[in-house]
Amino acid sequence: MVRDRSRARAWMVQVLYAWEAAGCAVPLMAVLETTLAKRNVAPRRVPYIRRVIAVLADRLDEIDRALRDALENWRLERLASVDRQILRVGAAEILYLDEIPPRVSIQEAIRLAEKYGSDQSVRFVNGVLDALLRRVQAAG
Repeated sequence: MVRDRSRARAWMVQVLYAWEAAGCAVPLMAVLETTLAKRNVAPRRVPYIRRVIAVLADRLDEIDRALRDALENWRLERLASVDRQILRVGAAEILYLDEIPPRVSIQEAIRLAEKYGSDQSVRFVNGVLDALLRRVQAAG
């Protein structure tokens, strides 16, 4: 199950990246369906992918606002697209999936940053999501 969620998160980043690369002109859920139709995604991973992508589709403005609040001296729009998508997946889990421990979401985001990001991505993703978690915990 843990491994399936790790791989599911990588698919989510790819879906978000494709959506943004297309100019966000198509609904996020439509990009997900296209990805699932064209790519060989293990069926056991699909429910979790659908769940988190649905949260992102429904609450992207809130998630982005929370990320902007956690960013210091950076603008979300100026980040590398891969880093932005990794942050969005991590933030969606931290903010809306109570059954996932926040530290697990942060660690998984770090793994994604190691695999897909730049040399600076790991520290950056860790710092932003840690700041987001501290804000969430302070708010109760």
